Order: sequence, then structure tokens, then C-alpha cells
Amino acid sequence: MDRLLELTYRAEQSHFWFRGFRQYMQPALAAATAGRRDAKILDCGCGTGSNLDMLRPYGRAVGFDLTRVGTEFAKAHGHRVAQASISHMPFRSGTFDLATSFDVFQVLPDVVERQAIAEMSRVLKPGGRLLLHVAALPMLHGKHSVLSEEKRRYTAASLRALVEDAGFRIERLTFDHLTLLPLMLPVRVWQRWTAANGEVTAGEAEITVPIAPVNAALSALVSLEAMALRLVDMPIGSSLMCLGRRK
Repeated sequence: MDRLLELTYRAEQSHFWFRGFRQYMQPALAAATAGRRDAKILDCGCGTGSNLDMLRPYGRAVGFDLTRVGTEFAKAHGHRVAQASISHMPFRSGTFDLATSFDVFQVLPDVVERQAIAEMSRVLKPGGRLLLHVAALPMLHGKHSVLSEEKRRYTAASLRALVEDAGFRIERLTFDHLTLLPLMLPVRVWQRWTAANGEVTAGEAEITVPIAPVNAALSALVSLEAMALRLVDMPIGSSLMCLGRRK
């Protein structure tokens, strides 16, 4: 866990994937908070806490994570977080205007997945927004999936069912990281084909920041996608984003 947190924190600062992710989230966050700067925001499963920096321009953001190591790591880097379970949140019902969870749901066991979405609904005010970002497409299972202990990768249909069954009205559901899919798919397929006894092992390559020219080129690529994503939904990609409103 310490190693994964360290790698994630390094990647979040400059890796092209995270640069794209932050740009993709900005229009959704603006829509979710409707131009307010006083919205109460809860980041569920905040990990290193870095996403709280992304959330702060949109309101008063707090976060929590399950592990003591994760919360201590986040606090050491200046973030305000608590230790708690996503299936039993220590917050009163109807407290927040926006609840977010970024790339957490794919690692939750099936029972916890349902409890988590129910808890996010509970802590939201009536009409409050939910913003989820999850790993997409089972065909993209690979070494990074094993490293991050993924339990599933979502399809648009499975994510829609999860969110709507929890009582949310979906305002936007789109894939993202489409531009990286032609690079990721052959790598992930190769990892599965060459796995000994069919068992893919964990790998750190995809969370390691590449050399500067490659990182810059791929950062420019995801920035172009971010511009397009402001206007249209993506038909496919390595991740899914869902913005929902509590009924």
C-alpha cells in the first residue's frame, strides 16, 4: 500500500493520464456546483488527497479514506482528511451538495459497492449531485488492474444501472480517455496473452511518469480530448464518468 500510494502521488502531479482526468472533470464539477463557491463537497475514498486540490475551487471540500496509511499520507501532504469506510460514512444525512468518488468503485467488493452508492445518496441533500469516475471495459484488464486490486471494470450499462438503482437521475454519462485507448488496448491484451498460467501479475509501468517528451505529447493529446468532451460525449474510452442528481 505504501508503494502504491507513493507511485500514485508522484503520478498525480504530472502524469498525462491524471492531467487528462483533471481536465475532464472540470466541466462536470462546474455543472454540479452551478457556479457556487460555497458548495459542501465530500470526496469518498480520497487516497493521497490530491483530488481535494481539484475540488477546492468549487466549494468547501473534505475527504476520507479507509486506510490509516492513506490518511496519514494525505495529511503529511497538507490535506484535511479523515479515516472512514465508504460503506459507513461518519456524516449526517443530507449534509453535502456534491459527493465525488474517483477511481474507487472498481476496487470495492460487490456488497460494499452497493452500500457505498447508498451512503453517498444518504449524505447528499435532496437535489445534491453525485460525480463518479470509474475504470471501464473489462477487456482492458491488465497489470495495472492487478496492482490496484480491481474487482471489476464497468460498462456504460452497468454503471447506469448502479447509479439509477440508488435513486439518482443521470445528467451525464460518458466515456473518457478515448485518445489513449489505441495505446492501452494492445498492451493490456498482450499482458493477458503472455501471462504465465493465465494469471496476470501486478505491474508499475503504467503509473510511472514517462520521459518528458512522451509525457508532453500524450498530455497534449488528452487536452485535445478534454476540449472535445466539453461539447460531446465519448462513445468509448478506458474510463467512465457519471454525473447524477439525487431525486
